[in-house]
Amino acid sequence: MFGVTTLDVVRASRFISQLKSTDPASENIVVVGGHSGATIVPLLSQSGYNLEGEQLDAYVKRVQFGGDEVVQAKGGAGSATLSMAMAGARFAESLLKAAQGEKGVIEPTFVDSPLYKDQGVDFFASQVELGPNGVEKIHPVGQITDYEQKLLDACLKDLKGNIEKGVKFAKENA
Repeated sequence: MFGVTTLDVVRASRFISQLKSTDPASENIVVVGGHSGATIVPLLSQSGYNLEGEQLDAYVKRVQFGGDEVVQAKGGAGSATLSMAMAGARFAESLLKAAQGEKGVIEPTFVDSPLYKDQGVDFFASQVELGPNGVEKIHPVGQITDYEQKLLDACLKDLKGNIEKGVKFAKENA
């Protein structure tokens, strides 16, 4: 089972491209965690970009709550359908490449992950290498800043509750 978190990467990449005047297609900001608010953790330090203070806070908030901007812009009558479609197509294309045996296909995805099981978080989005059999390798988060660690700590707390809620819902509606 894959949770598609590609949309968060697309948003993070678009928002950094706006700040740095680059082509968003050439950006690939690593985003880990989950797919709701504070569980979305952009790891800007791994991209080579450095934002600080209020600019960093504003960037992180925009990545975490970017979907809300779209809903508000549509007057509550819709969501980011084109962005979701593009992210879904990108993920599907990666799955097809991996299924055909292409090596080195890496996408961010929310999967059953060993990374934070010791903290009661059974599922986590990180960089995952895909292959013909699905998940080939789950990449660790890697080196992060103290700021990102605080975001990750908040993420894990919220994510644990989100997962418990989701598992309960699935069991009750199976």
